[in-house]
Amino acid sequence: MKFSGEIAVDAKRDAVFEKLQDIHFFSSCIDGVRDLEPLDEKRFDAVLETKVAYMTFKFKVTVELTDVQAPELIAAKIEGAPMGLVGRLTATSATRLIEAGDQTTILYEIDTALTGKLGSIGQPVLKSKAKDMEKQFAKNLRAAFAPAAAKGAA
Repeated sequence: MKFSGEIAVDAKRDAVFEKLQDIHFFSSCIDGVRDLEPLDEKRFDAVLETKVAYMTFKFKVTVELTDVQAPELIAAKIEGAPMGLVGRLTATSATRLIEAGDQTTILYEIDTALTGKLGSIGQPVLKSKAKDMEKQFAKNLRAAFAPAAAKGAA
């Protein structure tokens, strides 16, 4: 499954890059991430829990930053396994930050593969859930960079 898109945020590129480098901030923008544990400066373990229809899935994942070029590129590799099911999750992501005046456009590409029992239950259902998570991530990220006056008015 491949996903790509862009998110515009009201902040300078350097500020956005700095925040995205903060793994605790980044993971706070993803619904269902918990038990985040840094292994070193480039690798992190976490649990991702999500609900699809009436089923709840938990993944134990390791994220490794594979290429970081300040302030324009962050690439990562994600590997893990669903808890309680046979299978494997692998993904790669590349995030590019483009400065546009006082805004930053975040261009992202994610390539994900699920194998085993989880992969066989229905890629369309899982793809739909991933799209929902993608929209929520964008909403959370935009909110984090919203001007303070707009936050107070909400």
